[in-house]
Amino acid sequence: MKFCQQCASPIILKVPDGDDKPRHCCSNCDSIFYQNPKNVVGTLPVYEDKVLLCRRAIEPRIGKWTLPAGYMENGESSLNGAIRETIEEAGAEIIVASDSLYTLYNLPKINQVYMFFRAELANLDFAPGAESLEVELFTEAEIPWKEIAFTVVKSTLELYFADLKSSHFPVRMFDVHHHKDTGITTKLISHSSVNGSSKDNSSLP
Repeated sequence: MKFCQQCASPIILKVPDGDDKPRHCCSNCDSIFYQNPKNVVGTLPVYEDKVLLCRRAIEPRIGKWTLPAGYMENGESSLNGAIRETIEEAGAEIIVASDSLYTLYNLPKINQVYMFFRAELANLDFAPGAESLEVELFTEAEIPWKEIAFTVVKSTLELYFADLKSSHFPVRMFDVHHHKDTGITTKLISHSSVNGSSKDNSSLP
């Protein structure tokens, strides 16, 4: 953004009065244009003992497998956005329960927040959308683990299959940190089944 949306004057970067961070501000009318983290929402669609995955047709990570997910749109809830992305990327109709929220990841390095909701496929009538090369159901053993596109997707899949053994699916929140020398690590900061729980999760590639 180079010009103010209110008066068309040039935008400058400065710390506004009462703030402690540089913001994009109008040089004339002092309007402030905040840049905030983006929300990425998606689902973990299952059928019996299988999970539905999409092979990406776009960058980043073209050709890799992922859960259907994407950026929220203005005017929609996180769950509605996740359902929409599932339709757009996988052509799948899903059933969502009242306890569907499953994992949440904070990625401060890239200014994103990911939310995944558990869901059941309403039928097997699914097909790849414009952003997917193919869509397939996988058992845990069949998942191409080395070809999973994103750390948060791999983590969510691992948690799901571990939780499936007990049929107990707590909601978890993680902080994801990118390190120049040691890769990506995740830290569990909230767990719906354990009050005050906080521990380091395994480092993920």
